[in-house]
Amino acid sequence: MFKTERIQTLLSRIEEAINLIEENSSHIKSAQDFLYSSDGMFTLSGICMQLIFIGESVKVLDAKTEHDYLLKYPNIPWNDIMGLRDIIAHEYHHIDAEEIFKVIKIDLPILHNTILKMKSDF
Repeated sequence: MFKTERIQTLLSRIEEAINLIEENSSHIKSAQDFLYSSDGMFTLSGICMQLIFIGESVKVLDAKTEHDYLLKYPNIPWNDIMGLRDIIAHEYHHIDAEEIFKVIKIDLPILHNTILKMKSDF
């Protein structure tokens, strides 16, 4: 089994990435806020890098826990998180600002709460 300490470290790093996204996107009120200025585009790029990190961390957790650990938290679409990582990393020119906006405003708070629960379950 993957070391408990490593799982805790990955969960903490995911939480840090979520916090960073939330802090740096609080001024974003619509997807267009990303697109209408160079600051918005820069914010979008930074958010995408953190989403890549989150997706990669989820992949590591899943693989190293023999695809069993994440099943304990079925409220999160883990495959979608890993898939978003792949889309951002490999098809960057096809990123949809509206989808990223929905992820950070709707999906990320739910993931954040689940990560906190996962950490407390240890």
